[in-house]
Amino acid sequence: MQRTEFPFFHELRVRYSEIDSQGIVFNAHYLTYFDTALTEYMRHVGYDYQRDLVERGVEFHVVKSLVEYRRPVRYDERIDIGVCLSRVGRSSLSWALGVFGAGSEDLRAS
Repeated sequence: MQRTEFPFFHELRVRYSEIDSQGIVFNAHYLTYFDTALTEYMRHVGYDYQRDLVERGVEFHVVKSLVEYRRPVRYDERIDIGVCLSRVGRSSLSWALGVFGAGSEDLRAS
């Protein structure tokens, strides 16, 4: 997975509350990072989830999440979370997401 595969990035800085006793991001927080970046991507493209829910009854539900951890992310580190729509089905969407060191090709998780 290359950085060039992602048309959108959201930058975050790792907070103290997200790390474990070893000073690295606790694994469950990656899903929060992905969700935050996906929300920012939807905002970026002008999609209003609440309006679509009320007007058309369209909802999104996560049915599967798979995270591959490659290298640790540490406290106070800046990271870029890449978002790419990877598949559009008749009733589903699939997303590719990647956590990179800020401004680098250093893929930490996907």
